[in-house]
Amino acid sequence: MVTLLTGKKGSGKTKKLIELANAAQEKSNGNVVVIEKGQQMTYTLPYSVRLVDSDAYDIKGKEALLGFISGICAGNYDVTDIIVDSTLKITGTGAEACEFLVPELKKLSDSANTNIVLSISAADEDIPASVADCMLK
Repeated sequence: MVTLLTGKKGSGKTKKLIELANAAQEKSNGNVVVIEKGQQMTYTLPYSVRLVDSDAYDIKGKEALLGFISGICAGNYDVTDIIVDSTLKITGTGAEACEFLVPELKKLSDSANTNIVLSISAADEDIPASVADCMLK
């Protein structure tokens, strides 16, 4: 399953993302991975959540992000949840990147049996209609 956590800057997405990561870790029988740009959440997530700084791996662009997430799934069979903060900062694009990422990540999510959450800094109306069904309500 792929879920989009949307909202404009300052709307509380990161707080909600941290809540989602904590809830995922509590129910997970495997690993929860949070990908972020920078290291802002180092002290706000439990140590059991694997925190990955996208800058440390020079991830730039939607294809690179997709490849990185695919690699995480391929390298570790027991990843139950992957949560990406600041998706559009990592991709360097606007909300239209969702049209590429969501269908590809849905395929990956289904084959790897992994839940994927993307935090998108955009108003709900800016999200492409083709992926609007993935938005967290």
